[in-house]
Amino acid sequence: MGTIGALIGLALAIFLIIKKIPPAYSMIAGALIGGLVGGLAMTETVSVMIDGVKGVVPAIVRILAAGVLSGVLIVSGAANTISNAIIRGLGERFALAGIALTTMLLCGVGVFVDVAVITVAPIALAVGRRLNVGIPLLLLMMIGGGKCGNIISPNPNTIIAAENFGADLSLTMLYNVVPAIIGLLFVVVVIPRIVPTKFRKAEAEPAASETATEADNAEANLPPLWSSLAAPIVTILLLALRPVFDIQIDPLIALPVGGLVGLLAMGKLNITLRSVEQGLKSMTGVAVLLVGTGTIAGIINHCGLDTLIIAGLDKMDFSPIFIAPIAGMLMSAATASTTAGATVASASFCDEVIAAGVSPAWGAAMTNAGATILDHLPHGSFFHATGGVCGLSFRRRLALIPFESLVGLVLAAMSTLACYFFA
Repeated sequence: MGTIGALIGLALAIFLIIKKIPPAYSMIAGALIGGLVGGLAMTETVSVMIDGVKGVVPAIVRILAAGVLSGVLIVSGAANTISNAIIRGLGERFALAGIALTTMLLCGVGVFVDVAVITVAPIALAVGRRLNVGIPLLLLMMIGGGKCGNIISPNPNTIIAAENFGADLSLTMLYNVVPAIIGLLFVVVVIPRIVPTKFRKAEAEPAASETATEADNAEANLPPLWSSLAAPIVTILLLALRPVFDIQIDPLIALPVGGLVGLLAMGKLNITLRSVEQGLKSMTGVAVLLVGTGTIAGIINHCGLDTLIIAGLDKMDFSPIFIAPIAGMLMSAATASTTAGATVASASFCDEVIAAGVSPAWGAAMTNAGATILDHLPHGSFFHATGGVCGLSFRRRLALIPFESLVGLVLAAMSTLACYFFA
């Protein structure tokens, strides 16, 4: 089929998402129109779309399993306990670093980046009021830290990138640890110095104040820190068995087992059902999104867009190593989603990246990092969820995009450099 048809379908999907049509339906519609415009018959188009969905089914199953860990951390209050401990432990002098580090660690242990921001926001806003720090800068600390954690986490974007490349999940996470640390330093040291002065000054935000008050009232019911850490520590240890001892524990097993052990450590087995329901609820939207993403990934795979992009990179004399991060960036811009961007990019370009001599784990790591560059655009839910929890207007939230993109660029650049020197 013609590449133009796929591009038209992708553009249509973006347009429909901007017009508030649910992203899954938008991408299914874009895939259908893209296939037809590209020259496929109706039956062929549907067949290609279904083949695309088949490719993401294993990742969807693992993502649903990840909901157990995520639900446990949120419902039990463990996520809030970890947040409070880090920010208070670092003190007021390093408060911004604490906010970024907290969000990074929450994402790193498997909490969705938007959920991590929502979790940390009440504490961050309270700290900001005490220190007279502006909400835009506080949000940048949370988003920047979240992006750093997102590339080393057992979150859907990492799971599906590793799945599509046929890479080990724990290695895919491990390879981005150094880029994530460098990215965190960039967030903490550089971002506060380059943002406009108006971003640094505190302003009255009634909605944020109410949220912080609710968090303070609920703090007395939170579990202790040692038991709150049990779930993420067990999960990480199980995932680390393969690279360390060559014992393979699939994320399908490691993620829910870690969550259940965490409940046992906190003495909260009575909330198991609530935690599982919350986790399933949070992951269902992602799973449905991936179904839509799979349809358009199938169309893109069938049209030769990957060949066109590779030819463009050749003409610009770019090394083949850049295919993975650039693909992640372009697809995250199209879908305004790290998960969808990593899905389409890894499904469409994995063969070319591996053929260029890049190992599957490094290819998945770079694609995942590239998908953080433009995943925050306004036609995605992350943009609105993070702005809403802090009470920012659309215009003020829009002004943060260049700085978010800088963080993503640093992560992608560091991941690519790490691959170049160490792979």
